[in-house]
Amino acid sequence: MKKILTFIAIAAFGLTTQAQTGAKIEFKDKDNTIDYGTVTKDGDSGIRTFEFKNTGDAPLIITNVQSTCGCTVPTKPTEPIMPGKMGKIDVKYNMNPGPIRKTITVESNAVNYEGGKVPLKIKGTVVAPEQVNIMEKKKTLPSN
Repeated sequence: MKKILTFIAIAAFGLTTQAQTGAKIEFKDKDNTIDYGTVTKDGDSGIRTFEFKNTGDAPLIITNVQSTCGCTVPTKPTEPIMPGKMGKIDVKYNMNPGPIRKTITVESNAVNYEGGKVPLKIKGTVVAPEQVNIMEKKKTLPSN
């Protein structure tokens, strides 16, 4: 009987520690990814915003946000995000022509991600604006 009570006590303790309490971060964008699509270097500022909500029961503290390269500059919230409130992380890509495939790592006290680290991704393609050479002879059809 004593063994059964001990087993029940251990099982009950294990179940209560499984319930996650604390800050939780949930991003609005599907798969935590923002798709720039196809954009032109001069026609887009390169700034996008990842919106998130603290769905936990404790203040969410974003301790660090870093990119995989210097061409992408993220900015993090400076104040804790209270339970039920929204926050945002702005990302500015430098709009170099070519494909965009970058990862931004968010470090926080969120309990719903291992170690509080959340990967965010940006993707898309930047195309150079069409160059017009005024010295080039225009090819036109003769008009009748």
